[in-house]
This record gives sequence, structure tokens and C-alpha cells, in this order.
Amino acid sequence: MKFKAISYCFAVMCSISTLQSTAQNNVSSWLTKADRSVLFTKQTAVLKFSSEQNKNPTIIVNDKETYQPIDGFGYTLTGGSAQHIIKMSALARAALLKELFATDGNNIGVSYIRLSIGASDLNEKVFSYNDLPEGETDLQQAKFDLGLDKADVIPVMKEILAINPKIKILGSPWSPPLWMKTAYDARGGMLKPEFYEVYAKYLVKYVQEMKKEGITIDAITVQNEPLHPGNNPSLLMVAPDQAIFVKKNLGPAFEKAGLKTKIIIYDHNADRPDYPISILDDPEAKKYIDGSAFHLYGGKIEALTDVHNAHPDKNIYFSEQMVVEEPGSSTINIINPVKRLIIGATRNWSRNVLEWNLAADLENKPFTDRGGCPTCQGAVTIDKDKVSRNLAYYSVAHASKFVRPGSVRIASNEPSGLSNVAFKTPDGKKILIVANTGSTNTTFNISYNGKIVSTTLEKGSVSTYIW
Repeated sequence: MKFKAISYCFAVMCSISTLQSTAQNNVSSWLTKADRSVLFTKQTAVLKFSSEQNKNPTIIVNDKETYQPIDGFGYTLTGGSAQHIIKMSALARAALLKELFATDGNNIGVSYIRLSIGASDLNEKVFSYNDLPEGETDLQQAKFDLGLDKADVIPVMKEILAINPKIKILGSPWSPPLWMKTAYDARGGMLKPEFYEVYAKYLVKYVQEMKKEGITIDAITVQNEPLHPGNNPSLLMVAPDQAIFVKKNLGPAFEKAGLKTKIIIYDHNADRPDYPISILDDPEAKKYIDGSAFHLYGGKIEALTDVHNAHPDKNIYFSEQMVVEEPGSSTINIINPVKRLIIGATRNWSRNVLEWNLAADLENKPFTDRGGCPTCQGAVTIDKDKVSRNLAYYSVAHASKFVRPGSVRIASNEPSGLSNVAFKTPDGKKILIVANTGSTNTTFNISYNGKIVSTTLEKGSVSTYIW
């Protein structure tokens, strides 16, 4: 009997091992074609690794060489986005949020969300959580109230959390309350030094009050686009001031309150890597900082690596980029955001990629006057209960569904015209995202552990390969 039991166990183990080996030899793929004939669709053909060799260009994936862990991919849930979503019927809203945040079936599994702390330029109107008439102050934040967010952002976030309780949430302020600024105006101005401590309390209060609503803020950036004071709302915060605010006020305030919420600096374009580096060069500020966040409206994505190399013990994040396409276009420029953001940011040490923004209507509304964004298209366009999907939706989907939080970037080379990035997931799957940026359809190999798969990708197309 003992011999039979051992033989049975051995047979079962061999069977499991064979199944695992077969699964690892099979490669599935999801494709988007430039001509829109295929939009983020799982392909029926299953590719298989083999020992046969050829002279095609080859992407070699090496999971022995690892880089940064991945926190997720997603969008900013602006107040305007939430305003459209909350107005949908309950059934339509549930279907949309499941499609965006669940991972099963054809759902795209968004795993990272950014919120504005107070209004952004994609709100219907400007507000903070402690608005007072000019000349009045509230030094203890006794009048702090999440206010307008209770009508849309918070209820939508609660529905999202019901689908994905582990989603990472980043908060970013566009402006402090006006009474804290050098000019009583939502646009521009600077934070008065005498209100540094008060503003730190305000940000602590935000994290605490959101927690009471069941919403855990994983991290905040100190200021959205601190070198762009022309937005509405906005604030000019130069690097030396941000360093002082972090080391003297915000860091100690978070520490005193026992908050685990991370502090992330900069949150602006890749053309000024000197901004975060100069702050991280200050050891008193650095001890409170988790990392630096970037946009790509200016500069080169490789600047993220410059900041990583200067301070490799601190994290890199990609927190915003507007991605727009012409409504009704017969083609989709999928390779652009995938190459620049999904591939570009992660190949330069970013732990996440966030595009701007989640939802808008047919006129890209709402946006604030005197500096809002009339061209900011949502990942989805909402017309009452009707939903259409745009470029930002498909570009994020190619990563978010498969590269789950806890994945790690692994090594892959980049043959000419085949921009790509590779990851290993927590359950051991390998994910390879490839954008054919060349001028012709290309047949190429994917090489892993000495075996290859041959496949063809049309020019301007993107495919995610999973094995």
C-alpha cells in the first residue's frame, strides 16, 4: 500500500509538472491594431516556445536580471470624472467600474488611482476643504471639510474599493486654501511661510478624514506641477521652498500623526530633474521622502533614470500625462503612449504609470475657467449611460490587466522598431509588452530560457504577450 501511495503521488506530481511545463511553453496575447480592426482583444492563436532557431530580430527576456517593483497602472479620478460617473444609472455605473477595475474576462484591472486634494483644473469649480473669506484664518483646521468630494469622488471611490480593496491611491494638491497664499487667488501665488505648519495640518487632516470614509491614501505628492502657476487652480513652489516645507513641516507632521502615507516630491515635467535631486540632496528632507513623481509635457523620459541614479534608494513614479486622439478617427496611435509612457517610464525605474484623466463628456467638460483644460480627453467618454473608449483606455489596458501590483520589471533588449518592456508577476508569469514603432510589419522572436516563439506584429500595433 505504501509503495502504491508513493507511486500515485509521484504520478500526480509528474502530471502537475507536465501541465506547468506545457503552460509555460504556451504564449497568449492581447492585440491592438493601428487601423482599429482589433482593439485590446485576446487572440485565439496560442504561440508555443520551441528550440527551432531563425534569423528574425529577437527580444531576449531574462528574468534573472530584475529592476524595480511595480505598484500599478491607471488614471486620475478627477472631480469631473467622478461627476460624470456618479450621474450614470446604478446599473451602468457598476458595469463601467467593473470593466475598469476588475481583472476577470475583458476587464482591464486598473490598479492605481490619483485623486486631487481639493479641486483640480478638471473640476466644475475651484474649491479647497477649508475655504474662508479673505482675511480670515483657521490655524487649527477646525473648519476642514471634504465638502464637494462627498457628492462624487468619495462615493465613486467606495464603489471602486468594493471591486478592488487593494488599489493604490495617490493624492495631489493643486492649491492650498486661498487664505494661505501670497495672493487671494486660486491661480499661482506662493504658500506664505507663516502658513507652512497650518498647511501641513491641512494635508494631515485630508489623509485622516479620507481614512474615516474608508479610503486609505497610500501617498501624496507635495504639489501638482509646482513650476506651473498659470493653471486654475495652481501654486508656485520652487525647490528650496518645497525642501523646507517637507523637512520642517510636512514630514514632522505626518510623523507626529503616525501616518504611513508616503510623501512624494516634485510631480512635474521630466525637463527639471534638478528639482527633485536638489531636495533629495538635503538629508533632513530626504529622510521623510519616499520618491519623486514626473509628468512628460516637457523633457525626456530618460531623466527619470538620472534621478534614480542620483538617489537609487528613493522611488520613481509617473503621475500624469494627457493622452488624446481625434474623436471618430479611423486609426489609433496606440504606439505613442505605450512607447513613451507604459514602456518608457517603466524602463526608467517608475513603479507606476498614470494617464490623465479617467472620464470626461463629449466636450471634455468639466474644466475650470481662467486656466482649465478644454482639450483633456478622458480614457472613457461618458454621454449619460453611453460609454466610448479612447486612446488612454487602450494604452493603459495593455499593462494594467496583466502587470499586477507586486510584479517586477525584468530585462529585455530592444531590437530596432520593437520598443518593449518585460515583467514577472507575483505568480511567476512573464509579461512582454511590444510596440511596433517601425515602418513595416515585423516578424520577430521572443526568446526565453533558450527557447523562442516567432510572431508577427503589424506596424503601429501593440501586443501584450503572457506566458
